[in-house]
Amino acid sequence: MSAASAEPRAARAPRSKGLVVALTKAGRTKIRYPAELVRDDGARVTVRAPWAAPGVRDFGFVRFEPGDVFTEHYWRDRWFAVKEVRTGGGELKGWYCDITRPAVLANGVLSVEDLDLDLWVSADGTFVLRLDEDEFGASGLAERDPEAAGSASRALDELERLARTEGLTDLLA
Repeated sequence: MSAASAEPRAARAPRSKGLVVALTKAGRTKIRYPAELVRDDGARVTVRAPWAAPGVRDFGFVRFEPGDVFTEHYWRDRWFAVKEVRTGGGELKGWYCDITRPAVLANGVLSVEDLDLDLWVSADGTFVLRLDEDEFGASGLAERDPEAAGSASRALDELERLARTEGLTDLLA
């Protein structure tokens, strides 16, 4: 029996890869945080990370707080990211969806540009809320980059349609 085969299975299991998620908005870094790479199939990158902002963020319809765990799905060919939000105990809070330019993963950094539009979907799927359309309008993106603004608007419409009809679970499977 070789030394390698005598090792416990857990010791031979591949280690998970860490990376940094870098979220920018209007050309400025909004937040950077470490995340665990869960999956990268070439089109979609899935990472897991604890709530990265300091303290509690209460939106009125959901609270993000220390201990919450985000499983975040970013696409290289789609204009959105979907973040499944769970309590530290595993209870599903819902899905927070960011409208973004397609993600780029290079040198251990997952770069994502937030385009202001967001969508919240409650855990039971009955509450779907479009967010920050006023910020998107005020951002000037439609004037600076009408093609990107159109892609962002279509992405929000697509996510809302999915959330209200099929739900988001098939998209994330």
